[in-house]
Amino acid sequence: MPLQQIGKMSLKNSGGFVARIQFSYLDENGEKKLTGQSGDVLLGQTKTLDPGEMGVPDGSMTYMYVSVVWGRDNEATRAFLYQKGNVSTAHYLISGTTLNNDLGLIEIS
Repeated sequence: MPLQQIGKMSLKNSGGFVARIQFSYLDENGEKKLTGQSGDVLLGQTKTLDPGEMGVPDGSMTYMYVSVVWGRDNEATRAFLYQKGNVSTAHYLISGTTLNNDLGLIEIS
């Protein structure tokens, strides 16, 4: 089954911590790479980003990766195919505490 294509990903922070969005992706050699971090996403905030603006190449298999400040980072288990300009957005929610957090896909719109 082919990967679903998306153009953006969003993160809602419902956890008691500061989160920063990153993306992990597979490069042309099949090696997993990690982008730099977004700005802070505070409790109750939602941030939407285009992975390409953070260095993810068009056509890459891409995962949401959340850097938890002073805590355990979390990476989504589901991959998407990043396509620049695609109108679909994968919406994620992170909740819990710094050391015990959950990252889940809410919807794709």
